[in-house]
Amino acid sequence: GVYQAFQSEADRDGFTIDRDVLIPRFIEIQHEIQSGSYELYAEVLRRTAVRVAAELGWQLESSRSQFLPNSVPRWMPFRESNAQLERFGKKYEMGILSNIDDKLLGATRRHLRGDLDLVVTAQQVRSYKPDPAHFKECARRIEKRKKNWVHVASSYETDVAECLKQKVAVIWVNRHGQELEPGQKKPTAEVKTFREAGKLLNAA
Repeated sequence: GVYQAFQSEADRDGFTIDRDVLIPRFIEIQHEIQSGSYELYAEVLRRTAVRVAAELGWQLESSRSQFLPNSVPRWMPFRESNAQLERFGKKYEMGILSNIDDKLLGATRRHLRGDLDLVVTAQQVRSYKPDPAHFKECARRIEKRKKNWVHVASSYETDVAECLKQKVAVIWVNRHGQELEPGQKKPTAEVKTFREAGKLLNAA
């Protein structure tokens, strides 16, 4: 979704985006901005778009940066996600700890099947993962059920590491075969796909 949004806007200027350069820098710059004082995710995206474009040599005026938040409702889940969410929903209570704001999450949820019993957004806790606020708020809401909490996530940096600190069981969906660096702790379990996570939890 991010690459398509950037390239679609850059096409207006006849500029070609290198996906392999864009995505790593998008992640790094977005995280840097999120590490500062809290702003709505839409503003984070606008600031990220302008900075990334400048690094790529594309002169994007800030007045055009809304293209990126506008693209979020078109960001699609992985193909396996909805079927697995439905399987989880038949067996477990489900929640989402999201790094976006309430409005944008509402726009993306129309692509997801299955009901959510709990939603924690960056807007609600005025913080972005990997800061612990999402996880602490989730623990507060589920109270005594925390011992049954199993977190499933694809990002080691934003989710897995903090779950380990909070002593929450976590399954890492390591789609791209990322290798842990020295000193990084192993997750409770590691799989390659969301479906494999379902198998581990007897919900395949």
